[in-house]
Amino acid sequence: MDIWSDIACPWCYVGKARFDKAVQQLDGKVAVEVRHRSFELDPDREPGEVDAVVPMIAKKYGISPAQAQANEYKLGELAQLEGLEYRTEGRDHGNTFDLHRLLHLASDRGLEAEVWQAFYAANFADEASIFDRGRVVAVAVAAGLDEAEVVGVLDDPERYRDAVRADEAEAKALGANGVPFFVIDEKYGVSGAQPTALFAEILERAWDEKKPAITTIAGAEDAEACGPEGCAI
Repeated sequence: MDIWSDIACPWCYVGKARFDKAVQQLDGKVAVEVRHRSFELDPDREPGEVDAVVPMIAKKYGISPAQAQANEYKLGELAQLEGLEYRTEGRDHGNTFDLHRLLHLASDRGLEAEVWQAFYAANFADEASIFDRGRVVAVAVAAGLDEAEVVGVLDDPERYRDAVRADEAEAKALGANGVPFFVIDEKYGVSGAQPTALFAEILERAWDEKKPAITTIAGAEDAEACGPEGCAI
């Protein structure tokens, strides 16, 4: 399972929670391996350029600040339904390229899921901004990464640059122009924060196609077999 997303994307935050619930519902029926892939919603934003979310959204979509704030309240309600915390006021928005580079470091260290979730929570639930270097380091280290490695990546803009760009290029080649974007077994593409039931349906279908159920043929009545109680003679 490849999931393209951005830490700044609220629908990625909600969609991943719905997807996780689908996986939990299918526990024992399917085996799911997740790879998180990078996608920047605002790749042209300069590093260090940080804006408040509500006026940024109002300007970007040509709506009033009141409408933008109402949208944030609605997202907060939807997040709460999925068991997520969501700060509807006072959040900010910035360039996520360095976050994605650190997420590739996390993947190399076997901490991909932990760091993605930590960054999501830091951006959508916590009071402190994830777009502050000191905060980024603190969150990444709390999620399990080594502080020296985190600082080393942040200090070297070339580290994991190509990995992020490769993810984005693949998303473009697949026709994904928004996130979240889910690809199952390089066969099924699912766009958006779909309901949990739809994720479960597609996961089960893909699993059945990959490992079809075996049909047992009883055969003749006298075809004896052994069981836990022994062998009938």
